[in-house]
Amino acid sequence: MPPVESNIRNYVANRIRELRENYGSARLSQEALAAKLGVATNTISRWETGTYEPTLDDLDRLARELGVSILDFFPRVGQEDEKSKSVDALLRAAKNLDRRDLDELRRYAEFRRAQKFYKPKTIGRPKK
Repeated sequence: MPPVESNIRNYVANRIRELRENYGSARLSQEALAAKLGVATNTISRWETGTYEPTLDDLDRLARELGVSILDFFPRVGQEDEKSKSVDALLRAAKNLDRRDLDELRRYAEFRRAQKFYKPKTIGRPKK
């Protein structure tokens, strides 16, 4: 059985490709996506083949550009035992926020959740 890190890396790589190819009504090329993100085309290619592991910040930028949740890059997990009181408190606090703030709060929560199970290696990947 392959290591979990290898499985998640391959899953993320495949999801990046799938989401890019199914973007909107037409397929988005690697070149077009690279231009939108301000990265080299070969970076997108390397993410999609699993040669490079995108950081969570990279995945957040991809999610925003592709109009999906950052959690769409990861396998679905079974129903988790939510901490109901904390979630209820968060919902009460968010109740009067405007739409833009709610979207940002949702993205932040998704990003934090993604941090729990995705820790890419940064060896071989230049920092910006």
